[in-house]
Amino acid sequence: MSKGLVTVFGGSGFIGRYAARALVRDGWRVRVAVRKPHVSGDVKLAGPPGWVDLAQANIRNRMSVERAVEGADAVVNLVGILFEKGPQSFEASQREGAINVAEAAKKAGVKRLVQISAIGADEDSGSDYARTKAEAEEGVRKAFPEAVILRPSIVFGPEDEFFNKFAAMASSPMANIFPFLPAIGGGKTKLQPVYAGDVADAIAHAVNRDDVEGKTFELGGPRVYEFRELYDYISETIDKKRYAMPLPFFVAKPLGLTFGALWRVPPLSWGFLGDPPITGDQVEMLKTDNVVADDALTLKDLGVDDIESVESIVPSYLWPFRAYGEFHQKGEA
Repeated sequence: MSKGLVTVFGGSGFIGRYAARALVRDGWRVRVAVRKPHVSGDVKLAGPPGWVDLAQANIRNRMSVERAVEGADAVVNLVGILFEKGPQSFEASQREGAINVAEAAKKAGVKRLVQISAIGADEDSGSDYARTKAEAEEGVRKAFPEAVILRPSIVFGPEDEFFNKFAAMASSPMANIFPFLPAIGGGKTKLQPVYAGDVADAIAHAVNRDDVEGKTFELGGPRVYEFRELYDYISETIDKKRYAMPLPFFVAKPLGLTFGALWRVPPLSWGFLGDPPITGDQVEMLKTDNVVADDALTLKDLGVDDIESVESIVPSYLWPFRAYGEFHQKGEA
């Protein structure tokens, strides 16, 4: 017997796949609400047959959101973007979309809403990402005061776009000639990376527990790093010596704005080259440390005690970037 039904918006994404597994493990049936169900079928492997289903929903479309929450006991909103593309703007996807979910969940009589925000969410931020995350929190609280808000730092795991991205840069042919990685702002920004599995456990606990209603939690791993320290760790892990090249904010910002603009124009906007290397908004985000506040409620307050570290997880999936893959021996060319 299941505990009930949880609708997870954005559940086919990186964190969503972990969340679906954690929820099924805790006895919940999961409805994964996504824009493109026809390319999201593998998320159904998160549970036994019948425990994970797909539903078409666009968070920007209120009617589709209302259909997706029908009959749900709990709702999780994981939708977020790192750069704008077409109609997927920060305002539409992160702020208005979150409000759509919260209002639809309240209207449908949903018992629990979990909104995934981000450390650094701030209405006064110069970053549109951080600003709209904060505006989403305010809108969600207004529509659904009992909502649980989770603010993770940088999330890592085998499918992440952080360690994999920089390991790929460090392994590129260009890096063999010019062995430097750009350290924006000198690489001094502090980050507290958190494992996707721990974020998923936090989501499951937030759905299960009654004593977390209306609270906000900040999710970070066991250690704080400077950005350049993570560069060093990646280089050591893939056994390729690379150096952090300081790139002042006043240089990085126009570069980011240029990349962001180029990736909005065909054919780059079609996605065949993936995401832009950096955007102006991401540069703006790096001006602020991304760590758990001293007075914040944390993973441990949610009952997640065995927190995974970067060192325990990242080497298990960066081996493809070594010269000889999983058979590579330290010091081999």
